[in-house]
Amino acid sequence: MDVDPRLYEQMAVNDNDIHSIVLSYLVHNCFKETVESFIACTGMKQPSDHLEDMEKRKRIYQFALEGNALRAIELTEQLATNLLEKNKDLHFDLLSLHFVELVCSRKCTEALEFAQMKLTPFGKEQKYVVKLEDFMALLAYEEPEKSPMFHLLSLEYRQHVADSLNRAILAHANHPTYTAMERLIQQTAVVRQCLNQEHGKDVPQPFSLKDFLKS
Repeated sequence: MDVDPRLYEQMAVNDNDIHSIVLSYLVHNCFKETVESFIACTGMKQPSDHLEDMEKRKRIYQFALEGNALRAIELTEQLATNLLEKNKDLHFDLLSLHFVELVCSRKCTEALEFAQMKLTPFGKEQKYVVKLEDFMALLAYEEPEKSPMFHLLSLEYRQHVADSLNRAILAHANHPTYTAMERLIQQTAVVRQCLNQEHGKDVPQPFSLKDFLKS
């Protein structure tokens, strides 16, 4: 269901609300310099409690994204004590990034030793067994990039782990794990789907931000 633009074009939107949404996105994603410029331009109050750890989160995120997982783990333990001890899934994912880097560097012996020391203990829990098998299978290929598990070597996988780590650190500090912008889009998508269902459409079309921005 497409809402008639005339129904919302006359609705007033507070500039401060828009600024808060934008600032939430910038802080969440560690755009420190942009945050400072945005605050200076808009005259908003600086969210000091968020800015204090932003640079640290940015460094951790970058290390995870680059595959330097051991450094990311070290800094995470300094910033968010006991986080990885409590979040075993995230800890496993970070350790797996280091394993993958060793495999990609063709350091197979070192990768095997690392897996036996750091990853194998996770195998005591069934949910990690399949993951372990997938990672260990990389060692069987001379060109792991061409293996069926090639996605584990991808930038997308590293970004997924880095994003999960960033959200976990934010949650540990009692900050929102999703930006206001993301929550608004999620809520809008749900409302659109409910409206479609109420109007009797068999296949509700999900909200598309891309299509909305074009309208």
